[in-house]
Amino acid sequence: MKKTIALLAGGYSGEYVVSLKSAAQIEKSIPSDKYTVYKIIITRNGWTYTDASGAAYEIDKNDFSLNISKEKIKFDCVFIAIHGTPGEDGMLQGYFEMLEIPYTTCDSFSSALTFNKSYTNCVVASAGVNVAKSLQLYHDQKVSSQEILSKLKLPVFVKPNNGGSSLGTSKVKLAEELDEAIVKAFKEDDQVLVEEFIKGREFTCGVVKRNGEITVLPVTEIKSSKEFFDFEAKYTPGMTEEITPADIDPETLKVVHQNLKRSYARLNCRGVVRIDFFLEEGSNAFYFLEVNTVPGQTETSLIPQQVAAMGWNISEFYSSLIEEAMR
Repeated sequence: MKKTIALLAGGYSGEYVVSLKSAAQIEKSIPSDKYTVYKIIITRNGWTYTDASGAAYEIDKNDFSLNISKEKIKFDCVFIAIHGTPGEDGMLQGYFEMLEIPYTTCDSFSSALTFNKSYTNCVVASAGVNVAKSLQLYHDQKVSSQEILSKLKLPVFVKPNNGGSSLGTSKVKLAEELDEAIVKAFKEDDQVLVEEFIKGREFTCGVVKRNGEITVLPVTEIKSSKEFFDFEAKYTPGMTEEITPADIDPETLKVVHQNLKRSYARLNCRGVVRIDFFLEEGSNAFYFLEVNTVPGQTETSLIPQQVAAMGWNISEFYSSLIEEAMR
């Protein structure tokens, strides 16, 4: 018997458009012989399913159900494809936990934790994984650039502490650029992370739990034509060279896999996540950068590229995420 799946897209953040593209890719890839999929767009104005004729139906939030032609539709599983709030920060996860409906991402606590870059760094570091030296700033806290640079050395990254797709992120090389970068980041969030730049090669890698086992996907090296892998570089074809699998020597790759699995386990992740990291120039030391618990699934996104490089079928991969969530 076919399972009924709610595919959630949209959200409240600047990543709304990316989420719609991810959901379009997932929707066409989920095998229709196994699942009936209802794509539900979540905005602040409503949670809406629109059928093929253009008729719109609102979700009953009391039990997360749809009423269509006097039929009450309930869901076996929720596939969350919302980047940013409320799909990546634990809000929807907590809601579905209360309703006891399975979903495909990390649980509410891990989602909330990993949405905060500074807190994530603390937990990952406690597992013995290297993280860059950083300072966390709050909107109501007065800290001068001089004070920051007495603790951190340039260049630094300035980024919203909560959020994704590199929105509001700047690379600062000169002291006089720091204040402007902080103002820009505070437009996206009321907490800001100032983090020392690790000189080296930049990578990203999907990590997934299937059948209770943590698997590392092929690693991708990021070579951006821009100063760093920002929103434009991530979503503009041709701006970034993405090499999958990355050219990493076997011994270093073994260390990379250990650190990725250790980070995934310590953060108590579920489903598929994408972990960004650096290999430091000169030492090849692994430095954790951040984790994305609802990674992009557009046609140009990195997870579909890595799944293909693994030799897996993308439809079977999405099926496995659903089955793992319902297990």
